[in-house]
Amino acid sequence: MAAEAAFKDVPEIFEVELGECLVARTESLATFRELGPPDLCHVVKSTGRTGQRDLGSYHYVSGIDTSSSASLAAYINSLTYSIEEPQAWFTKGPTWKVKYGCFCCFNAFSRVDVRVDVKIPGGVNAYVIDLRGERHDATAEIWQETYLSAILRAILYSDDPTYFLEAYRRLEPISTPDAEMRFLQSTESLFMKGWQVGSDPEIQVATVVSNHLTAGILKYFGDSGRWQHAANLFEKLAARDPEVSCLLARSYIGMNEEVKAIQIMATAMKQTPQSYLLLHTQCDFLRSKDKHEWALKLARQAVNCAPSEFVTWEKLTDIYIDLGEYESALLTLNSCPMFTFNGRDAHRNLSALRLHLPVKPAVAEILPEREKTEDDEADPALQRLPAPGLRGTWARAYTLLTRLVSQIGWDELLKTRSAVFVMEEEYRMQKAHADIAATVREEEAVADDDASTKGVRAPPSPSREHTPTSSAVQSPTIAPTDDAESTIPTIRISTESSREESLRAEKAAVAAKVNGKENTNAVEGLQQPAQAAASEGDGESKDATAGGQESFSFSNKRLCERWLDNLFMVLYEDLRVWTIFRAEIAHFKTQHVAYRKTGLEWEILGDLGLRLHHKEEAKEAFQRALDTPRYSIKPWAKLLDMYAEEGDLMRTLQAAIRVAAYQYGEYSELAVCSHHDGFFFLMGKGYWGNRSTRHK
Repeated sequence: MAAEAAFKDVPEIFEVELGECLVARTESLATFRELGPPDLCHVVKSTGRTGQRDLGSYHYVSGIDTSSSASLAAYINSLTYSIEEPQAWFTKGPTWKVKYGCFCCFNAFSRVDVRVDVKIPGGVNAYVIDLRGERHDATAEIWQETYLSAILRAILYSDDPTYFLEAYRRLEPISTPDAEMRFLQSTESLFMKGWQVGSDPEIQVATVVSNHLTAGILKYFGDSGRWQHAANLFEKLAARDPEVSCLLARSYIGMNEEVKAIQIMATAMKQTPQSYLLLHTQCDFLRSKDKHEWALKLARQAVNCAPSEFVTWEKLTDIYIDLGEYESALLTLNSCPMFTFNGRDAHRNLSALRLHLPVKPAVAEILPEREKTEDDEADPALQRLPAPGLRGTWARAYTLLTRLVSQIGWDELLKTRSAVFVMEEEYRMQKAHADIAATVREEEAVADDDASTKGVRAPPSPSREHTPTSSAVQSPTIAPTDDAESTIPTIRISTESSREESLRAEKAAVAAKVNGKENTNAVEGLQQPAQAAASEGDGESKDATAGGQESFSFSNKRLCERWLDNLFMVLYEDLRVWTIFRAEIAHFKTQHVAYRKTGLEWEILGDLGLRLHHKEEAKEAFQRALDTPRYSIKPWAKLLDMYAEEGDLMRTLQAAIRVAAYQYGEYSELAVCSHHDGFFFLMGKGYWGNRSTRHK
């Protein structure tokens, strides 16, 4: 019976209790922090017969025009034509019709939920639900904010691989030039309120020029290479706020109008010299011209302007790596402020009566069967790698660390680490020296104040020269040793509040089991990192670098932050598994035996290769994943990126066709904000540019 009530081409989740998704959304409104979740469309279907229970279902959708109640009512009305017709040979079954619909759209500016109730037949009722669940009337200003909030969600959630919802339709948010003009007008009127919608997790404080609204504008026009429209918008806004000039300069650089961009930045620097975003725009431009020394001065100034922002320290670390100043890069990375990661806003998961995911007939023959096979399984050692779980500032810091190791190697990175940070063995030795010095002082205090006694105790001055109280003391440098624990603690990827709990939970040993063989943690040629002295925890370690302390004094070293020490162990885990994987491939090649993995394992290894900057090996892994019958868009999406960067036109088109087929099969009908949009622009620009050069 429920099968006959399903839509033909719209995914939906059937409710256990009628209207429970609306109740759950109302209860969750206070938990929405930024842009909010995708729009929710709830419908009630009925046969009109007495004794027949009504059925409720819902689905998520983005890209709907939410500028008025009429457009939302039109969408619900369009669903009435999508119900499956009853099919029977002799008797006609009950005919299901949409009786009632409710469309919910979150307003990220005013933090309210705009809802439209549609009764068929009947009228349309629009109202607003605040965070307390109370009803209010919808004003024109509320509708404009709701319209822009919905478009920003459609743009920014379009190709986020970490954001997954069942029964989620992604439609084109801006499908006509008139719709684009309306988007620009709404953006211009609400631009100064953009900070209210929040920002990326790497930004601590959202500003007028650093928030989800500006990110959506740059993504929409930047991915398609249509910077002229963005420049026109920012030129109007720069007259109201000079800080917008950094966005205007970026737009002109994207248009290859570099001279004009430099003039704009020079004028803006006189008006807003403390804008770190303006300094970063100049940094990026200078780095593109290989002027890293000049960019370094600007990056330092940006850190002074915004020392509490992660992105300023990240940019400075990146430039130090460009210049080959690896010790300074590591010290700067250690100084990065880390923020708690807050993921995208999402609905609360409810138990479903039934999940209806109709197959798109247009792509059914192209894509593999959507069923679980042995290729969806992977070795536990690969699935337990902690690096894929990093998010926000932690993931960005890990990217810098992998860039370091790709340039100088693991052994040299460990040497650099021990040269700039206090290692645990050093800390223990200094502490032992301090304890001895304290004992000597206590004995002196209780001893007789006799000159002969003092004369006996005075000679051992050479030993005192090596105590931490000596001003000329030099901290002993001890290289990392191999006598570490036999097990590697899984790294804590959490905030300070849950760090100790996660440490206890993840202290179990990680046994690498690759290709059915148990491997020890110590891989030949890969040294396990020694423990650095923690900068958090007991009070004694916190005072290790404080001036004037008699206990410990390291004049030329710093304490390593605990989160960075954890990232070193995460990196060691990645390198250990990668080293075993490459050794196995080499062994199987010498034996002329095929090296087999499941589709999921090839994907994990491909991601691992990309994290460690081994692009060719990663590309080979993703290509091997395509040989398996696993239903997954990831290999095609990753290869699309690689082929587009290489300028391989034919392979890029082939990969793009597959990616588009997967997206269409997942109910995504995006054209502009899709995964492959930006790469088509970049590839086409490079391809035709090379062609014109050849013709000349």
